[in-house]
Amino acid sequence: MTDTASDIYLGLGADGSRQTLLLGRSNRHGLIAGATGTGKTVTLQGIAESFSAAGVPVFLADVKGDLSGIAMPGSPTFKHADKLEARAKELGITDYTYADNPVIFWDLYGEQGHPIRTTVSEMGPLLLSRLLDLNETQEGVLQIIFRYADENGLLLLDFEDLSALLAWANENAAELSGKYGNVTKPSVGSIQRQLLSFEAQGANHFFGEPALEINDFLKVDDQGRGYVNVLAADKLMRSPKLYATFLLWLLAELFEALPEVGDPEKPKLVFFFDEAHLLFDDAPKALQDTIEQVVRLIRSKGVGVFFVTQNPIDIPEEVAGQLGNRVQHALRAFTPRDQRAIKAAAETFRVNPKLDVEAVITELKVGEALVSTLDEDGAPTVVERTLIKPPRSRLGPVSEKERAIIQSVSPVEGKYDTPVDRESAAEVLAAKAADAAATAQEVAEKGVEEVAKRERKTPSVWEKAGKSAMTAATGSLASMAVAMVLGKKSAANPLQTGATAFVRNLLGGLMR
Repeated sequence: MTDTASDIYLGLGADGSRQTLLLGRSNRHGLIAGATGTGKTVTLQGIAESFSAAGVPVFLADVKGDLSGIAMPGSPTFKHADKLEARAKELGITDYTYADNPVIFWDLYGEQGHPIRTTVSEMGPLLLSRLLDLNETQEGVLQIIFRYADENGLLLLDFEDLSALLAWANENAAELSGKYGNVTKPSVGSIQRQLLSFEAQGANHFFGEPALEINDFLKVDDQGRGYVNVLAADKLMRSPKLYATFLLWLLAELFEALPEVGDPEKPKLVFFFDEAHLLFDDAPKALQDTIEQVVRLIRSKGVGVFFVTQNPIDIPEEVAGQLGNRVQHALRAFTPRDQRAIKAAAETFRVNPKLDVEAVITELKVGEALVSTLDEDGAPTVVERTLIKPPRSRLGPVSEKERAIIQSVSPVEGKYDTPVDRESAAEVLAAKAADAAATAQEVAEKGVEEVAKRERKTPSVWEKAGKSAMTAATGSLASMAVAMVLGKKSAANPLQTGATAFVRNLLGGLMR
């Protein structure tokens, strides 16, 4: 038994039935759950390589470092090869052979794959506030600062830009308050401290250019196989909030970039979200509502999202209700919470009168699972105890040498590896401050009347500038106000900042 043109073979049911996942129903999302050591990762790997073989690109996070082996074929000499071959024989897979998959390695830190970057502007104040753990008041201040940047053509590309603008806002809180609403120095200071703390964790690597082009996740190789995009997340998991926020941002980018396709014959991309509970831990209700809406709406873009987690009750009911394809590995009943999880998991399946699901969940062996997927009419199939098929690629990580070779032939090789630092908010603000300092110094040396005549400004304007001459001479960002009086414009393109604001407002719009 193997995959067909319209479905993915998952394994053999206890009743001898062929358990499959229909390609045309894969955008209705799914859940892979089970306790540690029950086979979730191997199940994920097998499903991912089947999607790839069907021409469907895949994105998955390698949180333990062992999924990189999907890039290489398995081998009889590797660990567990005898178990894989025995399982294939048990399932009647007569054409079982080892095979590799086309893979692109990614890494937010640029160490084990191509860097993934976005700009601060594209991330937007909503997700950035979540990332920095800001309260409602601080988030409001950050919203004002982003709006000021948009209206004044200041590109916020990286943490340096945001730091510079926050420093300017701290010195000009009164000016911002008069135009946009209350902006206090303590609030700005709190944001600055959170930004410094987060930068120390390495989050600054994620912000900058060249920014990710989402279509690079949707590539197919010359054999028609979908690329498997493997995100190295073992280091990233040390900053779980960054991990969760990054994946939510990625979902939002996919939603914004892809056209409506309804229910295609096969998905455009399948997205595996491992350690999915991190997305919902400590998330405010408004953000959980946003996640629920993004998951619900993104299926019409042809994107399937599979949540992978140890405990199915980690997924809020509003989201869990949208996960039509389910693979439930064993759960352990050690605690009252475990017992609730078992009961909840059993109740989500379509009843099989021949199966005591609640009892079976605790009895499943490694590589066994309860499976229920959507049929052609979109209805869940009766749950079946299933032996999961073995993957054909390597179980375990690739070596550094193998990774380097795969990187060297990547279809995006060289595109993202070198950072670009073009003129943006930090440079513009520094230039304005230097210009203001020079002008204030000239006012002090030549007098207000002389400089005003040259600049065609009224002396009254220059009296104000002259009062801040000492401050400007130090190069303080506060003296940018003088340059603004001169009518000097930012080098940033306001059309670009407007377009960026439109893209990042997707999540904000959903929340409203």
